[in-house]
Amino acid sequence: MQRERNTGFEFVLGQQACLDKTLVTTDASRASPPDTKIRIRLGRGTMKFLTGLLAAVLLIAGMGASHAVVRIADDRGGRIGTYVDKYQDLRQSGETVIIDGLCASACTIVLGAIPHDRICVTSHATLGFHAAWDFGANGRAVTNPEATQMLYAMYPSQVRRWIGQRGGLTPRMLFLRGKQLEAMYKPCYLDAQASTAKPSRRSLPQAEQLESARGQLLH
Repeated sequence: MQRERNTGFEFVLGQQACLDKTLVTTDASRASPPDTKIRIRLGRGTMKFLTGLLAAVLLIAGMGASHAVVRIADDRGGRIGTYVDKYQDLRQSGETVIIDGLCASACTIVLGAIPHDRICVTSHATLGFHAAWDFGANGRAVTNPEATQMLYAMYPSQVRRWIGQRGGLTPRMLFLRGKQLEAMYKPCYLDAQASTAKPSRRSLPQAEQLESARGQLLH
């Protein structure tokens, strides 16, 4: 089976900040008294500048150097198996996921694959849910109850509750966005970085069951 090309991800790599450890010092013992006063004044100004610079560098370093974030901006879904593989790798990478646009259909598997604290949403984020389906004998789309239940079971409890209150997963698309989504996931900031915690070695929830539905479509 040929895998679909991922067009919904944009990788943004953070750059490691460096600070030159060679600092210019003042040797007042070699200067005349007037010159010494001037050098002391310059030294104080320089120290203020270097102190501010060092604070900025430490702040950047605290964010986690050379970590990556994955941005989902316009992902309409596809084959379940493709997304199971994609998110399994992403889970192990330790990267943070920024949802900054549409994440629909099979894309929403990310909610069950990636730890909750490694997902954030922007004001543009929209999640789209619907039942899994496959092609029937006559070539028409047919809902797959088994695959649909697997998907529903792997969503976080808050998301399952929200879906359940709206009739569950059906062929009709349900959109989760705005304040309701922001109440479930933390907001993204410009300095969002990958979590420093090591990625869990646990397998993707329901990965074995989802393997049996690799051929199902979620368009």
